[in-house]
Order: sequence, then structure tokens, then C-alpha cells
Amino acid sequence: MEKKKPITNKVLWIFAIGQFGWSLLSGIVSTWLVHLYTGAPENVGDTNGIFREFITQNPILASLTLFGLITAVGRIFDAVTDPLVASWSDRAKFKGGRRIPFMKVIAIPFALVTAAVFIVPQFSGQEVLNDVLIFVLLMLFYLFMTIYCTPYNALIAELGDTQKNRINVSTYISFTYIAGFSLATLIPSIAGPLQGIAGSQENAIRLAIGIMCIVACVAMLIPALYIKERDYLEAKPVKSPVFKSLIKTYGNGQFRRFVYSDVIYFFAVTLFQTGLADYETKLMGIDSSYTFLLTVLMTVISLMLYPVVNKLAPKLGKKKIIVTGFFAYSVVFLLTSLCGQGLAWGIIIAVCAGIPMAILGILPQACVADVSELNTLETGEDRSGMFFAARTFAMKLGQALSMLVYTSITVSKMVEGKAVVEPMQYRITAIIATVACLLGAIIFLFYGEKKILSKIEDLKAKKAEKEAEVKA
Repeated sequence: MEKKKPITNKVLWIFAIGQFGWSLLSGIVSTWLVHLYTGAPENVGDTNGIFREFITQNPILASLTLFGLITAVGRIFDAVTDPLVASWSDRAKFKGGRRIPFMKVIAIPFALVTAAVFIVPQFSGQEVLNDVLIFVLLMLFYLFMTIYCTPYNALIAELGDTQKNRINVSTYISFTYIAGFSLATLIPSIAGPLQGIAGSQENAIRLAIGIMCIVACVAMLIPALYIKERDYLEAKPVKSPVFKSLIKTYGNGQFRRFVYSDVIYFFAVTLFQTGLADYETKLMGIDSSYTFLLTVLMTVISLMLYPVVNKLAPKLGKKKIIVTGFFAYSVVFLLTSLCGQGLAWGIIIAVCAGIPMAILGILPQACVADVSELNTLETGEDRSGMFFAARTFAMKLGQALSMLVYTSITVSKMVEGKAVVEPMQYRITAIIATVACLLGAIIFLFYGEKKILSKIEDLKAKKAEKEAEVKA
């Protein structure tokens, strides 16, 4: 057997840069899609709803808005594409490996379609055409994100070949995820100086998004071009067909417990992220120019806690810390639902949110990697792609449900010709996020981390004994 190169921290950091790229694209859509296409600006320079005239604003079906329906359909679409891409990656026999070739091919289309979501559907007086265009572009966005992220996430388990590397790579990609998402909030700040060049605020926003997408594309290509997968991994294709592999994955009881809580986590945190700009401007009365500064504060607090989480996880166990993270987020969301006017509220919430952001940004990926490694040791079949596809689907399902709920609750009413959303509508979304986080914590209490890690150690020891006997 050919000896593989050791997986170093340098390799893990190069790999983590890809996370910065796709989280930047994801952050652009999750932070600004609803904000730019719905609502209405209340003062000069306000970006809320500046693209609203191009798409249908009234509910289309019952209380469901256009974006609510799009994201609901998108999740059905993902239910098919996620396992298909995962199985394709697990079974791949490409010269460059099972994961990297997918990342290399899709990075540019992924960045292009993200920019197109905000640039293409701009035909004046053609709401139906714009509705159709934004629907198609968002479906492509979710598809391309799946094609990049599913193989990428599978590498978390494969490059995390030891508990130390697993926690390290989870820490590094959490850092780059936060960096990418935080940078996405800079769009209005970047658009300001570009307005003279672009000619209008709307075009400046589009130009800023285009620049961000170029940066994201370069970041996604770095691990795809510089990591030679077969230098580090065996990358043996699996034989199970897609649906059999999917059934096996969800047949894992521990993994199901993790996924249930993960869906709830992404639902709650995306509900918070989607409404963050509205919470700050509509509930706290904070100028939109402070959005980035508060995000930076939240990010700095989170990053300061990364070394603490990294050190405590092996000692206390990932499960206890993750449950703590759920409860901490529930406190943040509850504070948001009760907040008053003033920048001080934004600072308090940003500081408090940094704690669970650090915890739940690092440790869940390591849990999936644990379950995936145990499955590989027990079955001899490495289906990391399918395990992380199931997690990606949980992420998208949670995000879709949150957007469906958020847009349905914050439907604007016309008062004297102006679109109005009552403050209580925003507070209700924060209350829902609070309850969801508490439910997620309860479910995760049933996850058996100690049992999983014990089995991994036992099976590794037996494998090492067999290898020693063969050599002898």
C-alpha cells in the first residue's frame, strides 16, 4: 500500500479557505435576499426593499410569499439532489479523487449564479418574468451549493483522520465560515463608495455583490487547486447505490438524533440571521450602517472563544458543550424578542451571540465526522459524502423553513400607500427561534457521544492488531 502524506495543519488551513468562499456566497443570499427584495426603505440610503418593485410582494398562496414558496420548493429539490450528489461523490473514480474534482468544476458557476440572483431579475414592469427568473436562479444556487459543499464537507471526516485533526479542522472551517458570513454583511458599506461609479444605489449594491462573488470564487478554488486529494487519502469508491446508501445513513440511530437537532438549530439561527438587519433597524432603532460593526463585534467575541472551545471539547465532551450552546442561543433570541430602542441592545445581543456561535460553529461537524468514521470502521465502506449530504440537507431544510416562517410572519400591510410591518411581527420570529433552540437542546441530550467514541477506539485497536499480525 502506498504511503500517504501526513495531514498537517497547513493542509487543513488551505482546506478551510474553501469554506470562506462558499459561506460568503451563502451569507450574501441569506442576509440580503429578503432584505433587498421585500419591505420598503424608510429613509435616504436605506437598502431595505430597494429591489421590491421588480417582484411580486403580495402573498401568492394563503399567507405564503414568493420567497416562502421558492424556498419550500427548493427544499423538495434538495431532497433529491443532495443524496444524488453525495452518492456520485462517494462512488466517484476520478483521477483527482472523489471530492476535489467536483469542487474544482463548480466553483465558478456557483459564484456566477449567486451574483445573477441580484443582477438578472431587474426587468421593469415584468413582475412575472422576474419571479420566474429569481426562482430558476435560486434553484441553480442551491444545486451548485450542493455540488460544492457535499464533497467539501465529506473531506472534513477524511482529512480529520484523528480526534485532534477533526477538532482542528472543525475549528478552522468555523473561523473561515464566520469570516465569510461577516464579510457578506459589508455589502452596503462597499456599495457606498461605489455609487459614484455605478450611477445609483441599486447598481452600487449589484456591483458590490459582484465583487464579493469574485472573492468567494477565488477562495473556493484555492483548496481545489492546491490539495492533491490522492496524496493524502485512499479515496476508495463505495459500491452501494444512492438510495441504499441513503437508507443506511438514516438507519443510523445516533445520526438521526443529531440530524433532528441540527435541523432545528439551522432553523433557529437562520431565522435570527434573516431578521438581524430588521431587528437592529426596526426594533432597536439602530442605523443600518452599524450592522457590520455589530457583526464584527459578535465575530470577535466568537473567535476569542475558539481556543477555549477547542481545548474544552476533548475534556468535557462535545455533547455537553453543544447543549450549552443551544441554551445560550435561546437566551440571545429571547433578549432579541424583548429588546428596546438603542445601540446598547445591539451590543448586548452581539456579545451574547458570540458564545453559542463559537460552540455551534465548531463542534457539530466533528460529531458528523465521528459518526461517519464509526460507520466506516463497522462496515468497511466510507460513505462520508452521504453523511455530510444528510447534514447539508438538514442545513438547507432549516434555512428554508426559517425563510418560509419569517416571510409569512413579516408580511407587510399597505397603510396610506406605504408597506408597513408591525414591530410585534419581528418579535414573534425571535420568540419562535427561542422555543426552537430549547427543543434542539432537549433532542441533542439523547445523542450518545461516549458510546460512539468508545466504539471507534475499540475498532481502531482491533484494526491495528490485525495489521500488525499481517506484517508479522
